[in-house]
Amino acid sequence: MDEKWAFVAKKAQHCDPDDPADQRCGDNWDHVAYDPEHKLVLSVVPGKRTKANACRLVEELHRRTGGRPMRLITSDEYKPYREAILEAYGEPFARQRQGSRGRHPKPGRRPPENLLYAAVHKHRKKGRVVRVSTHVIYGTEQALEEALKHSACSQHLNIAFIERYNGTDRHQNARKTRKTYRFSKDWDFHNAATYFTTYSYNFCWPVRTLRRRHADGTWEPPRTPAMAAGLTDHVWTLEEWLMHPVAVRSSA
Repeated sequence: MDEKWAFVAKKAQHCDPDDPADQRCGDNWDHVAYDPEHKLVLSVVPGKRTKANACRLVEELHRRTGGRPMRLITSDEYKPYREAILEAYGEPFARQRQGSRGRHPKPGRRPPENLLYAAVHKHRKKGRVVRVSTHVIYGTEQALEEALKHSACSQHLNIAFIERYNGTDRHQNARKTRKTYRFSKDWDFHNAATYFTTYSYNFCWPVRTLRRRHADGTWEPPRTPAMAAGLTDHVWTLEEWLMHPVAVRSSA
């Protein structure tokens, strides 16, 4: 999981916090959950970089993957993820009351044994990353080593894959290209463009690194992230993606 910065109308330092119109201007972040094995965007939540949006991202990830814990969850050290992951995947337990008086405390949540979450910390000097360190938040170092050993992507803990996707998305969505006049002027249009480019990427964008080679040296047809994840069997056109019903309604 990661967050990608953009802005709407004007940058945050030019916004007036007392002006209601400026509440929908300034920083707009994409909170993204990404599957590096299939290059698939599982969820995107655009908006302010807040605890509520981080929780919404984790909730969508939990729902869209059937509630099962991922083999490994990684992110940077953005603090709200820790609590959001525990809320979504944690097991409830009864807290013991301290003493004989007062109300019984509310049930708490604790990470299950199969939950594995690790964070990446980037050490910067003069604005540049000079070193990267990692630490396990939920789970054990042994479980992390086992997960990395079976990973089809990398034998090292990192968030490089989602950062590479962030670069692709900036090229697909001109509103997020840095240092241009193409930034969004309207909050809702910006969010709509984010949803459009993100989810059409899953179905309509063949990814070069997802191609598979036959034993005779020939290549299979190009594959999209949705094809690699088994969600479809062909590359969709934008027309097909736009015309696909978002809900199937019963005729009864």
